[in-house]
Amino acid sequence: MPNMDISNDQYDSPWKEVIERYFPEFMAFYFPDAHAEIDWSKEHVFLDQELRAVVQDAELGKRFVDRLVRVNVLNGGESWIYIHVEVQGTKQAEFAERMFIYNYRLFDRYKRPVASLAVLADENKEWKPASYGFAVLGCRHTLEFPVAKLTDYAEKVDELLESDNAFGLITVAHILTQQTRKQHQERYEAKLRLVRLLYQRQWNKQRVIDLFSVLDWLMQLPEWLNSQVWQELETIEESNKVQYITSVERIGIAKGLAKGRVEGRVEGRVEGRVEGESRFLRRLLERRFGVLPQWASDQLTSASEKQLEAWGEALLTAPTLEAVFN
Repeated sequence: MPNMDISNDQYDSPWKEVIERYFPEFMAFYFPDAHAEIDWSKEHVFLDQELRAVVQDAELGKRFVDRLVRVNVLNGGESWIYIHVEVQGTKQAEFAERMFIYNYRLFDRYKRPVASLAVLADENKEWKPASYGFAVLGCRHTLEFPVAKLTDYAEKVDELLESDNAFGLITVAHILTQQTRKQHQERYEAKLRLVRLLYQRQWNKQRVIDLFSVLDWLMQLPEWLNSQVWQELETIEESNKVQYITSVERIGIAKGLAKGRVEGRVEGRVEGRVEGESRFLRRLLERRFGVLPQWASDQLTSASEKQLEAWGEALLTAPTLEAVFN
């Protein structure tokens, strides 16, 4: 089981995906002033490869995620600019310096204005760095950047749960995760409350799946409580007459592996049993990650029963296809 300590959990994947899929909502929720200056009628483009090329030798500490986005602005001399977003999970002395370094490196590379924005997801209420710079011999060089501090929302949970913005729900999930560390029953009840809210909102299938993935990643539970969550999900979906892939994914793994064993026994050969498990695991992987690359197909084809079972368990929490096989 993953460590229940939020400081050790890895949140990059769900944060990355949800920021990319719902970027206008991200900006509207955390940085409304900046959101108002962007021309959302024009395409915004994520530039992760470009960001890695710029900062690959400037790794200054661990963070949840960073993204680089090209957007068009409504006013001003520049028709488009860059937005560099950092989601930082722990208090870190070098954080403001890193924002400064990334900002000037991006400007140096693209010769375009760069807006640096920070979401601070740590638990230290007093830590809120918003600038970095220096002054020497009459020369001043300073970066001031907007900051959204998640702990500032702790007293607004009920208000956020009324919001239709995806990041209202995500912020609440993050706050409740921090508040229920090592309190499994309380976290279970909080998680179930948010899951039920997902379905009450009448959001579309993909939105429910995306947001559930973030909730599930943040609000990790012991397996016996997770099983109760999945059972409740099945009940919710039956009552709402919907069937979303995420809601039956984990239970489906267990059922599918059992089905594979039955198929194998019917054929009377170990090879048949393994083949049945391999086929079903392939279907689950394709549901979650899309068409499998050749290397993944090759691994499934040559896998032992023990490997298939290990990958099936890994699929429960793995954020990427590579993580399943590793």
